[in-house]
Amino acid sequence: MSLIAVHELTMRYPRVIALDRLTFAVEPGVIGLVGANGAGKSTLIKILLGLLPATSGSATVFGLDVATQGTEIRARTGYMPEHDCLPPDVSATEFVVHMARMSGLPADAARERTADTLRHVGLYEERYRPIGGYSTGMRQRVALAQALVHDPRLVFLDEPTNGLDPAGRREMLALIRRIGTEFGISVLVSSHLLGELEQVCDHVVVIDGGTLLRSEAIGAFTQATQVLTVELTHAEQEAASRFAAAGLHVRPSGRLLQVGLRDDGVYDLIRDVAAELDAGLVRLERDRHRIEEIFQTAPEPATEGEGAR
Repeated sequence: MSLIAVHELTMRYPRVIALDRLTFAVEPGVIGLVGANGAGKSTLIKILLGLLPATSGSATVFGLDVATQGTEIRARTGYMPEHDCLPPDVSATEFVVHMARMSGLPADAARERTADTLRHVGLYEERYRPIGGYSTGMRQRVALAQALVHDPRLVFLDEPTNGLDPAGRREMLALIRRIGTEFGISVLVSSHLLGELEQVCDHVVVIDGGTLLRSEAIGAFTQATQVLTVELTHAEQEAASRFAAAGLHVRPSGRLLQVGLRDDGVYDLIRDVAAELDAGLVRLERDRHRIEEIFQTAPEPATEGEGAR
């Protein structure tokens, strides 16, 4: 049984189609939901949580129908919303304990789980300070802690790196990966930043304008291409001419040369040309596909009438 299964899922607003007949299924793990702002990611998450009824189609989480069993789904999941909605005048401990009690934990268990969870997300030393005095990164960790405190089977994280500086993004991504690998909790994390999800996800679902572009394991997106990136210390133009004379496709890119990998003999040719030109070979590596390539041929967003998403 799939962790999440979606079939012909559609969500219409006046003059706008937020989701257009989505169909995909994913297994447990760390799943990335990729799309530009306004692509329908938050709408999809709310439907999967049973918080928003779809116009048509169906979806299940743990085999439970989102249309009729939303309460059961939410009891087994955690949710970190995109927008900041934390109370400023209580401490992280008070808030996360409250959320644990709301999820059904007894008082003692809620306090114990809160202490453990705040330790895991790196807030243990700051747990008694009012949330209003926290930095953006600390507030994001509180939001993550409340999603994890009741030990869910799956957590939905909606744009969890929003507003974070580069160091904060790296730390949050490391936490997300730990949730999936060390804690054994499945994660569906949405982001419009493609490179982030390449780092942490096992499977990626790509949507654009409410339409599914691809749903595959991350390895299928980032598999090696038939192109080599060559960087020399000098003599790039001469090297490019020699590669072209040998029948190879060559495309200069700044100081780099993109060379078509016809067969394994190309590696020997590049080595020999560098030696003949007395040029140091700084880099020789095989390029890999990137997720953003999918959007280069993305279809036009689905709309009805003149409304904007």
